[in-house]
Amino acid sequence: MKYLVTGAAGFIGNFVAERLCNDGHEVVGIDNLNDYYDPALKLARLERIKHLTTFRFVKMDLANREGIATLFKSEQFDRVIHLAAQAGVRYSIENPMAYIDSNMVGMATILEGCRHNKVKHLVYASSSSVYGANTKIPFSEEDRVDNPVSLYAATKKSNELMAHTYSHLYSLPTTGLRFFTVYGPWGRPDMAPFLFTDAIANDRPIKVFNNGKMQRDFTYIDDIVEGIIRIQNVIPSSKQHTQKVGSPFYKLYNIGNNQPVELEQFINCIENALDKKAVKQYLPMQDGDVVRTFADVSGLESEIGFKPNTDLQTGINNFVQWYKR
Repeated sequence: MKYLVTGAAGFIGNFVAERLCNDGHEVVGIDNLNDYYDPALKLARLERIKHLTTFRFVKMDLANREGIATLFKSEQFDRVIHLAAQAGVRYSIENPMAYIDSNMVGMATILEGCRHNKVKHLVYASSSSVYGANTKIPFSEEDRVDNPVSLYAATKKSNELMAHTYSHLYSLPTTGLRFFTVYGPWGRPDMAPFLFTDAIANDRPIKVFNNGKMQRDFTYIDDIVEGIIRIQNVIPSSKQHTQKVGSPFYKLYNIGNNQPVELEQFINCIENALDKKAVKQYLPMQDGDVVRTFADVSGLESEIGFKPNTDLQTGINNFVQWYKR
């Protein structure tokens, strides 16, 4: 089949594009290569997969309505995996318009492209951040998500609502994936694994927010990719619709490790991998942050037959080995 993968120079998108090509599909990858973090890492990811003969890269911004519409019309994709977004919770507090353009306008152009060109399945990235300061543990897809604590989270919740509307009005099959703290080799330099590893390796103190009283459901990149590949083959339809309300063509899944880890334990895994102790600078909670994330993955397990299972020390060891290289 022919796929569009958005955010193909990004962390998750790059691995998904590679996997689809290795599985025998044709992939067109798009990315705007913005400078939210060093574009050299994005270019290096593209270099990593340039040998794949069924992969083509197109530099394009999702907010380019005419460009995206033309791309959809000329390529006639079978399926779309939409992973591009302006990332980062903290950055959204300082630069809100970047999130409106990329995450909301960008989602609209993708939905329109899918609608007008009869795409058979749109799989898109949502985020565990939509749960906000949810106190019910673990976080379930059935929970209400009406209280986001960052603009990033609000745009991701909006994406889910937009997808539902298109599924309802145009019978467009859409599946949203709420990712829980993805990490691994080639990961983003603004995320804790990279920030902490780089600081500890170079004898700089690390910033430990909320005095270390944070928990995250860290999910390894290989598990995320496996989940995406399996899910995109399960197309929502009226035949297998079990929800009491909502469009039969709309689905949501959590993808998380289902094992929250305290920040101190996470730091300890990096110390073990580097064989070096961290110098810790304890700080209060940051705006837009949440104390805990914890994925209920029973839906993923029962309907897709998959559950992430990479333990944290194994994943961190792999990440640190990549960082050293």
